[in-house]
Amino acid sequence: MKNLFESALIALDAIWSAKLRSFMTVLGNIVAVTSIIAVVSLIQGLNASVKQAILNQAGADSFNVQQFPITRSDEEFDKVRSNPKITMDDLRAIRRNTDPELVSAVMADSNGRGRVTYRDKSIDNMQVQGVSPEYVNFSSFDAERGRLMSATEVESARPVAVIGWQTADRLFGTQDPIDKTLQIEGVHFKVIGVSAKRGSLLGNSQDEFAVIPLGQFWMIFGSRRSLSLSVKPRDLAQIQPAMDEATIALRSARRLRPKQGDNFGLFTSDTILDIYHSATNGIFAVLVGVVALSLVVGGIVIMNIMLMAVTERTREIGLRKALGARRSDIMAQMLTESVVLSIFGGIIGTILGSAIAIGISSVTPVPASIEPWSVALGIGITALVGLFFGLYPAMRAARLDPIEALRRE
Repeated sequence: MKNLFESALIALDAIWSAKLRSFMTVLGNIVAVTSIIAVVSLIQGLNASVKQAILNQAGADSFNVQQFPITRSDEEFDKVRSNPKITMDDLRAIRRNTDPELVSAVMADSNGRGRVTYRDKSIDNMQVQGVSPEYVNFSSFDAERGRLMSATEVESARPVAVIGWQTADRLFGTQDPIDKTLQIEGVHFKVIGVSAKRGSLLGNSQDEFAVIPLGQFWMIFGSRRSLSLSVKPRDLAQIQPAMDEATIALRSARRLRPKQGDNFGLFTSDTILDIYHSATNGIFAVLVGVVALSLVVGGIVIMNIMLMAVTERTREIGLRKALGARRSDIMAQMLTESVVLSIFGGIIGTILGSAIAIGISSVTPVPASIEPWSVALGIGITALVGLFFGLYPAMRAARLDPIEALRRE
């Protein structure tokens, strides 16, 4: 440990004595690590933002039944285009024909967009969601201020609403929105709750919405729209058996023959996340891989400079060997210098990359998330680059003959 510490001090002294050359040596590493940290931070931020948005919409504790399954091409969609709409009959079929020990709640909801106004302020094309009474059992609904609609209010189609954080901010400003009356497509609703802030996804707010009873939704937007069903297992570990029972219940209610495929879609939030990751992981990997190539270039530069340093310091190395330094000592010294030099570039690159990611996040809708593991990975990779590309110059220095080395001017 003492020898390693002394080697590090000698390496730092050598780096400091040739500051400009040292900086130019690690410039490739600085650019590479800066790019990697910035790209990885933006990717991590985007992934976290997308995951949270999906969980807000689909819910982490339930699975969804919709008219169409997830399709990846026009040909796949053509096969399911004629699927019948999801109706309240489907909800009743799942509720009636599934084991209560597996399924604890089934909710129906429908989404539309409309104009929401309060006095002289309005929001056009805002998301309006109608829900059935069971919605109170699902974690994707909350009220930071006020309260949620009761099951009785929803069942009797009372004109009440729970609005998003930004809806409240835009329409009411500093006023308390609770018990105020707004209009959705000209119909009056009393605000009884405001949801917690969810943030935005790529500049699109997740906080502009209103949740109203499904009966009121039908009166405004019509009852011919297809519903979406959310099914909550009693135990999240039993989600797959619950999905199997819901599938059987729907197939039976729709009188599907054994050889016929499902004419509905059934999936969880994990299904959507898996599709997102499968679509983006390849792109992200290529992006990071292309950026990481500059690390190899930086490593080659370090190797060339270290070879030049060995040539310049031949007499110094010969003198040390003549005074008793072993091959392992010379090799350790040169390797330590290479690794310290490379880590120095990695630290600067990490600071610059983090600053760039934060800067991009502050002026664009793209979020950034600087993870400790990415910082450790960036610095760790530069250490390995310094070790790998410093190995040959270190071996060459260690093999120098002290007599021949001392003869050189």
